Amino acid sequence: MPKKINVAVVGLGFMGVTHLRCYQKMSRARIVAVCDPTRLSGNGLVNGVNGNIQKTAALVLGPGVKSYCDFSELLRDPRVDVVDICSPTAFHPEQAIAALKAGKHVLCEKPLAQNSAGAKKVLSALAKTKKILMPAMCMRFWPGWADLKKIVSEKTYGQVLAANFRRLSAKPAWGQNGVHAGGALYDLHIHDTDFVNFLFGRPEAVFSTGVQDGKGNIDHVMTQYFFPRGPVVCAEGSWLAATGFNMAFTLHCEQATLDFDFARGAAAMQISAVGKKTRIVKLAAGDGYAAELKYFIDCLSCGRKTSVVSAEAGLTALEICEAEEKSVRTGARVRL
Repeated sequence: MPKKINVAVVGLGFMGVTHLRCYQKMSRARIVAVCDPTRLSGNGLVNGVNGNIQKTAALVLGPGVKSYCDFSELLRDPRVDVVDICSPTAFHPEQAIAALKAGKHVLCEKPLAQNSAGAKKVLSALAKTKKILMPAMCMRFWPGWADLKKIVSEKTYGQVLAANFRRLSAKPAWGQNGVHAGGALYDLHIHDTDFVNFLFGRPEAVFSTGVQDGKGNIDHVMTQYFFPRGPVVCAEGSWLAATGFNMAFTLHCEQATLDFDFARGAAAMQISAVGKKTRIVKLAAGDGYAAELKYFIDCLSCGRKTSVVSAEAGLTALEICEAEEKSVRTGARVRL
């Protein structure tokens, strides 16, 4: 029988609060602990935080939720089955490895580490356990995006000939203080890098151009991904957008064009088939955050490994992003 999974969320910024809100709505998840050295109110209330898509309202944790300032103390809590890591990226490898060694399952926000070397250390630690670690690659679960894997694999509209992905945002406040080395490339654009890998596999090479800030972080990137037998694929990611957040894709297939634009709201997903009128596709309710967390908890509750996202996918996304960074800095096409 499916069982309840006890969850501890580490890091109470936008993603941490978003994850807590999702868990509160799940019948198979029970929040038993939170951990943050600076954002705990001490009265069972977590303040709202601004994010790309929305601002989270203040959140009431409820009875029975233990608050920790010290991560090592949280790991000693015997009630905790899962550690959900939403702390700044620099802490991800250390915290994920410590949680695995403490016998906990791990869900880790992207990126899994600041670089592929850090991600490899996490995977090495994971291999020594029987636990599950899933990087939080929410676009694989996002309404309008999640169905693309099946559409592409089954050639519903024929072969994909060309694909374009766009993810644009103003620079977040925390991104302006140098907390996240790598800028928009590793924080924002990595979503689309991962999704390209999800749909088409690991590219043979990349060619990228970009805009760097005063510290050398890449805050705007345009990448072409090369696949020996096609399709033509490119993606743009930016923290330079004064217009606010938006994400979009266009897939040109042999028999139709699939177009998603977050700015269109309920009409975001549209399909224009050859010889037919463009139709709006009604999307599933909710967002990719809730869907990915529900999937993760359901897998643990039923004793299944995660298959939509693997720990190795978190490493691959970083390896591709590193190739993109090298291309921006050298002006050369970089093989993977």
